[in-house]
Amino acid sequence: MKQLNDILNDVGVVLQTGPENPTITSLCFDSRKAGKGSAFFAIPGTLTDGHQFIDKARESGAHIIVCERMPAEKADHVTYVQVKDSAETLGLAAASFYNNPSKKIKVIGVTGTNGKTTIATLLHRVFTEAGHSSGLLSTVKYLIGNTETLASHTTPDPLQINQLFDEMVEAGCQYCFMEVSSHAIHQKRIAGIQFAGGIFSNITHEHLDYHKTFKEYIKTKKAFFDNLLPDTFALVNRDDRNGKIMVQNCRANVSSFGMVGPADVKGKILESHMDGMQLMINDTEIWVRLVGQFNASNLLAVYGAALLNGIEKDELLTILSRQTAVRGRFETVQSGDGITAIVDYAHTPDALKNVMSTIMQLRNGKSQLITVVGAGGDRDTSKRPKMGLVAAEFSQKLILTSDNPRDEKPEEIIRQMMMGIPEKKQKGVLSIPDRREAIKTAVMLASKGDIILVAGKGHESYQEIEGKRYHFNDMEVLQELLKPS
Repeated sequence: MKQLNDILNDVGVVLQTGPENPTITSLCFDSRKAGKGSAFFAIPGTLTDGHQFIDKARESGAHIIVCERMPAEKADHVTYVQVKDSAETLGLAAASFYNNPSKKIKVIGVTGTNGKTTIATLLHRVFTEAGHSSGLLSTVKYLIGNTETLASHTTPDPLQINQLFDEMVEAGCQYCFMEVSSHAIHQKRIAGIQFAGGIFSNITHEHLDYHKTFKEYIKTKKAFFDNLLPDTFALVNRDDRNGKIMVQNCRANVSSFGMVGPADVKGKILESHMDGMQLMINDTEIWVRLVGQFNASNLLAVYGAALLNGIEKDELLTILSRQTAVRGRFETVQSGDGITAIVDYAHTPDALKNVMSTIMQLRNGKSQLITVVGAGGDRDTSKRPKMGLVAAEFSQKLILTSDNPRDEKPEEIIRQMMMGIPEKKQKGVLSIPDRREAIKTAVMLASKGDIILVAGKGHESYQEIEGKRYHFNDMEVLQELLKPS
């Protein structure tokens, strides 16, 4: 329990009425979770406005209301606190409620369009193997040490984040590696977190259904680095021209990684195969069990962040050489008769191009690439024709299918993807809305030596259709159909 004044220390209060310093038993921003002694935060959202549920929260026992607009009618026994930004206030209050756990561990945030999950997960593995108990908040899962829970969001809400941090502190964790999504930055979900450092992977056109313009998307990502403190670090991808923009006026200690231009951590692929690649990192060669230029870049980020946080070079290289692909990220399975299938989360044009160009470099001249891909419903529609174009450009056979259509018709999403494909290539493209049937067809079309890419869903174990989630896992389906060797 806390007193109201304990959680409002860092908050700019506009107006407060009612009992002055009541006791708080819990915080919530969902009126259905309000109870006796709760503080309810009314947050304006994209779909609903929390101010509409103030009365419901009060009726459920909330005796503190934090809001941006005071209600017309107030209950005498309730404390009302008006603030400029209730979302930011929730983050600050959550940190105080849980005794500022992010100040007791080193929290390192990873942001960017692609690569966040791989970088954060590999960092967790590296530090754990180096003897540092660590936590992980990723798109795939949350880890406290080695205790796993399924992830609900790429970046959880402020209450869940701080509760997880608190559990990490209790478990003796020294570090936490977390993905920081653009939604989380914009919605102030990371307010109140004291980051020890930040990593920028890259930025490409994504989430424009939410941010509206690419300029706003970049601005949102940059805000994360703008808020880093002077005694922290910012590690950016020098190969992405927006890397410099991210750290303009940044107070953190800035360093870089890259494959092309000058960088503090410089990498080069010396040799590449389907089961790994030989890398040069600065002045040292290393064989790793990940493939592709995108993964080489991810490994440079991990290498740089680990060195900045005290992991010795020789130990770091040894640990990196043992790492395998993160679940759903260029994850492979091979059939007994020589067909290779790859499951990858690539769901943007740039990510899809990275994965497919890597496959084309690794395949032998006679093998064909058979691609199964779709695009998510109720999301950025502008990327659909671009994804169709990329998929058609690299594939010998292409099957467009369903990928979490949500409230849209899969056929309409596929039609929009087809619009990006040149007319002369459209005749050879198969449209199979049922994702299982699409994967089954790809397996039937494949011969020895061929490569099947199933893109878009990666680690996900569901299909989201008309408000319901149905169990579906690309790798499970492939393993069933291919009878792996």
